[in-house]
Amino acid sequence: MDLDLAPPAGVGPLQIGMSQQAAATALDSLRDLTSLSDSDRPGQHVFRPSGLMISIHCMRGQLEAIELGRPAAATDRVMFRGLDVFALPAREVVRVMREHTRVQADPEDRASFVAPDLLLSFWRPFATDDEPDEVQGYYFGSVLVAQPGYYDTPAEAEERSGRSC
Repeated sequence: MDLDLAPPAGVGPLQIGMSQQAAATALDSLRDLTSLSDSDRPGQHVFRPSGLMISIHCMRGQLEAIELGRPAAATDRVMFRGLDVFALPAREVVRVMREHTRVQADPEDRASFVAPDLLLSFWRPFATDDEPDEVQGYYFGSVLVAQPGYYDTPAEAEERSGRSC
């Protein structure tokens, strides 16, 4: 299965801003009924047979973020404009993403990157860009699509709330 990242709208049937109940139903539709995982938590996350983890984060009854964890098998892919974000080295993903949008290193975690204009972030536990055998640091381990304001600092959130009045 291919899941297309469509920031900031969502991923596949999961759409940012949908109700928590609708998000739980959409998440359930991504479960592989022929191979249920004991790690699945209805309304929170599912693990597909490939190892792909799909997690939803809701607040105030609405879906605010969707996180996808890197699959172990290529039977599931997470795509952004034709780019398989978990199949390519992290350095290459960042390079290609920069052709589409601004991408910056996370100031708190230099191994991770944020595309703030798309409300998209990429995470890995550490950077080993020159060591392909070190999978956890060579590839991104997760990608997150979020609602506007998700990455705001407290000052930015205050400014955003002031603009919406």
